[in-house]
Amino acid sequence: MRYGIVLFTSDRGISPADAAVAAERAGFDTFYVPEHTHIPVIRAAAHPRTGDASLPDDRYLRTLDPWVALGTAAAVTSRIGLSTAVALPAEHHPITLAKTIASLDYLSGGRVSLGVGFGWNTDELAHHGVPAGKRRTVLREHLDAMRVLWTEEEADFDGEFVTFGASWSWPKPVRKRIPVLLGAAGTEKTFLWLAKNADGWITTPKEDGLDDKIALLHRIWHEHDRADTPEIVALAGRHDAAQLTQWGEFGVTEVVFGVPDRSADDVRAYLTRLAGKLGIEETQ
Repeated sequence: MRYGIVLFTSDRGISPADAAVAAERAGFDTFYVPEHTHIPVIRAAAHPRTGDASLPDDRYLRTLDPWVALGTAAAVTSRIGLSTAVALPAEHHPITLAKTIASLDYLSGGRVSLGVGFGWNTDELAHHGVPAGKRRTVLREHLDAMRVLWTEEEADFDGEFVTFGASWSWPKPVRKRIPVLLGAAGTEKTFLWLAKNADGWITTPKEDGLDDKIALLHRIWHEHDRADTPEIVALAGRHDAAQLTQWGEFGVTEVVFGVPDRSADDVRAYLTRLAGKLGIEETQ
């Protein structure tokens, strides 16, 4: 399995650039950041962990733009993958977002993947004009539109929520594609959407029953004639060697650990300890 870290970015504590450098030097494979453009003060949407309008962490109010954050990380690293856990493409126009992501991929030497979510905060989505009952449709269309822009010399798209005529847009992704991972609860409905529209799954925090859920994903994946196997990224809490062994047997391809938004020295020390437990070799 590969190992990554996710920094819940904010305007305090370690910067994304410093965290990415520390993760790369410690030997981790991927550096992830989340996204919320804003948090409406008055909301009907309940947070998945609290079950009501309260938030488990005030960093939701302070989250940095993911692409600016990853851009700073790209400038000071050379190997580590750059991704989101998760971004919300439905909240952006796909022409401009496709340009941003392709530019980051080009400037980083092809190190970008895209973790996406449907968005639990339907009030946030509503501020961007996304109907609550159409989150999946809007996300699919935005991804399809961006893929056209990433692959076609003259790109055009005609959908329910996105329409544009023949257009030129460069740069293109280095590998001709941006891998897309869906972060959502492991249900049949999620996996049906994933098999049609994405390349892998990011679990939710504290997702249980991974053996059965991964088996279901593999079945649905092959029923849709997808080649190879999907990427499966598991979000972990504390290091648990027995759990990691199990996850590897189930088919998890990458495990991602959260990093606190503390001082750079604290985070570097944490990553060094974690890498030692995982048996990761430090790089220079």
